[in-house]
Amino acid sequence: MAEQAGRIRIVRDGSLVARPFLDITGRIASGGERGLLGLAFHPDYPTDPRLFVDYTNRNGDTVVSSFRVSPTDPDLAVPASETIILRIAQPFANHNGGAVAFGPDGMLYIATGDGGSGGDPQGNGQSLATLLAKILRIDVDRQGDVPAGGRYAIPPDNPFVAETGARPEIWLTGLRNPWRMRFDRATGDLWIGDVGQGAYEEIDVARAGVGRLDYGWNIMEGFHCFKPADGCDQTGLTLPVTEYGHDLGCAVVGGVVVRDPRQGRLDGGYLFGDSCSDDLWLLDPVGDGPRDAVIAAKMGRTLSSFGEGEDGIVYATSLGSGELLRISGPQG
Repeated sequence: MAEQAGRIRIVRDGSLVARPFLDITGRIASGGERGLLGLAFHPDYPTDPRLFVDYTNRNGDTVVSSFRVSPTDPDLAVPASETIILRIAQPFANHNGGAVAFGPDGMLYIATGDGGSGGDPQGNGQSLATLLAKILRIDVDRQGDVPAGGRYAIPPDNPFVAETGARPEIWLTGLRNPWRMRFDRATGDLWIGDVGQGAYEEIDVARAGVGRLDYGWNIMEGFHCFKPADGCDQTGLTLPVTEYGHDLGCAVVGGVVVRDPRQGRLDGGYLFGDSCSDDLWLLDPVGDGPRDAVIAAKMGRTLSSFGEGEDGIVYATSLGSGELLRISGPQG
């Protein structure tokens, strides 16, 4: 379990282990939308002892790096083992994205925000020349011809590899601040919660193996033109699966497709939340086209992130209450 301040903790049998699994608080700028924002273990762990993190460094820039678990203590990652994979300069303090996840293809996917401020003043959402406002896809098991300091390779089937002026790491574009993404363990679809500007929150999906999608920021916010007076050409854009207005929340928290028959009516649905609401939302992930989500439960606290155990159990965290939660569905 990752803490924003820069520690990764172990919860065992319902209790927090006193010693952190990893403590890199001295390397991190934490607070607001900065901090330790993402964690993913290598798909071959523990054979491959690496874990990958996304954090905001002391200069306010994004760092994606790997650490190795101690060969003599499986409850301890070695701080001195850090290998920096990728750095991304951040022009503003907010909209850092931060989720990292391995896909069914073994590639590492990285979510980045649009660089911050408000309204995407640098136009990063619609620019392929920047790594901001994207989902990136890189190969961390090979070293290739990448920008100075990079410790990864470009998958040859990335969609912009041969496009002049485009960053070849890009898999998906047109995102504002993707806060949590997760692959459906059954289908390989990638589900993304993208935080809106001032009016709408949205859930996006990329079906298994499909890249080169443009989710429309800052042309669109949800299903709506963001600045109609500036034009609103929707040609080639991929619109959300669902949206909701700021009367129901303020910052979407992307979740997980439940794949656990023990969870009753939640099984097979996509769960997500919002950091300004105690609503737990449920969405049918099957099929194309827009659809409405329904409220599955009132949680009694706001949520900040979701996780999934190897056994399919769904977990959630709450920054407001400082809790790790296990979510169980109604039966029948």
